[in-house]
Amino acid sequence: MKKMIDTISELGIKNYELYGDYMSKIDIDYTNKKGKLVLVTSINPTPYGEGKTTTVIGLVDSLNKLGYKSVGSLREPSMGPVFGKKGGAVGGGKSVIVPENKINMNFTGDFHAITYANNLICAVIDNHIFQGNELGIENITFNRCLDVNDRSLRNVVINGKETSFDITPASEIMSIIGLSETKEDLRNNLGNILVGYTKENKEIYVKDLKLVDSLMYVLEDAFKPNLVNTAYGNPVLVHTGPFANISYGCSSIRSIKMAQKLGDYVITEAGFGSDTGAIKFHDLLGRKGNLYPDVVIINVTLRALNYQGIENLEYHINNMKRFNDNVIVSLNKFDEDTEDEINKLREFLNKFNVKLCISTMYSDGEEGCLDLANTLLELDTNSKKYEIYNSNDSLVEKINKIKDIFGASKINYDKDKINLIDKMHPGLPICVCKTPYSITDNKDILGYPKDFEMTITDIKVYNGAGYIVLYMGNVLTMPGLAKDSNYLHEVYNG
Repeated sequence: MKKMIDTISELGIKNYELYGDYMSKIDIDYTNKKGKLVLVTSINPTPYGEGKTTTVIGLVDSLNKLGYKSVGSLREPSMGPVFGKKGGAVGGGKSVIVPENKINMNFTGDFHAITYANNLICAVIDNHIFQGNELGIENITFNRCLDVNDRSLRNVVINGKETSFDITPASEIMSIIGLSETKEDLRNNLGNILVGYTKENKEIYVKDLKLVDSLMYVLEDAFKPNLVNTAYGNPVLVHTGPFANISYGCSSIRSIKMAQKLGDYVITEAGFGSDTGAIKFHDLLGRKGNLYPDVVIINVTLRALNYQGIENLEYHINNMKRFNDNVIVSLNKFDEDTEDEINKLREFLNKFNVKLCISTMYSDGEEGCLDLANTLLELDTNSKKYEIYNSNDSLVEKINKIKDIFGASKINYDKDKINLIDKMHPGLPICVCKTPYSITDNKDILGYPKDFEMTITDIKVYNGAGYIVLYMGNVLTMPGLAKDSNYLHEVYNG
């Protein structure tokens, strides 16, 4: 394993703090960033996995092997999925970031700091009410969180009131860390978190609790991106960990822009399929951070295509072509994949004028993404900056336009609630939270469905993060452990 101090020296980073020999916090000025941005997404996920993170890491390694300075930007693993069904988030095979076990569990403590900050807000709200409730808080809207898959925390009673816990990646503070660019942004956004209402429906914010300075203290280190290496000694920034089904699903704006300062090419990913993470990358990060990918890679496996149906890939190609001129499909190839199957996929893609690249980074490491690397090196600059809706559109107009992105015939919602929130918080973008397993809000509808309806079942204002959350269908913000969870099988050695 390459020592982190050597990577830092090669990159010319001056402001850093080592966490042992192989991990570091960094903070650099990313003015005049130059790196081209490549976004990796996929079809709707299946039980077989697609390998987006593995592709990101493999592409970083292959580009560096070809002599192009490339840096990755990934999300941090959540301990819920690590011990649950999904597992860790460091890649696989020869395409990994290291040290795997430390990154998967605890890492540099960012998730713990975010959990502490989130729950400190809840404790202060309760204490404020106990000490006399000067602000007149009647209805609390801010939940506690914990980075564990624990279904028993979905419905709890605290101080005689029904409430629930969210998993830490769904915390608004996770989003705020990821979407804030400066300490001043962070301070303002933390202060603007909506925590509740009075009897007269006056909104109460964190800044009203005089808590912002304490939160800044807790989150000081968590605000700095983390730097690690791939197994081949190439740099990857790892920062924030929002899930794409219950949050915006991308790494932080700061980590992506720092990577653009450090490298000629930056490879990042958006969680789950393009209907969840990739849409939010363009719609939320694109707006907030002026981040527009030069290339979009749709990662697939033949196993997943056989499960979802190849028409599912057609949806994601059409979806991403709205946003980008340069769309590539990368096949994460398994040994049992036949040439006949691969040729059929290639013929299918010819109808959309999309090239198929074969990637074998899992088994071949830095050699495995050379086809993909050479293909993206040949592409022209992306000219599109497509926006789904205008920021000044009403919330109803935004919902109608997002309906077209999913291909739904109708979205059902409570008009009075929508209009009230739009009146109180106009101009905010929306973050749709739904099942990742289907384009629809029903996990059992696979493929490329047509003429379906979606239903907004709940709505929240993430005023600090700067967006409105629309929950569609049956969405769980606190996952549970599976019968065959990883804690039964995987052993994490030190």
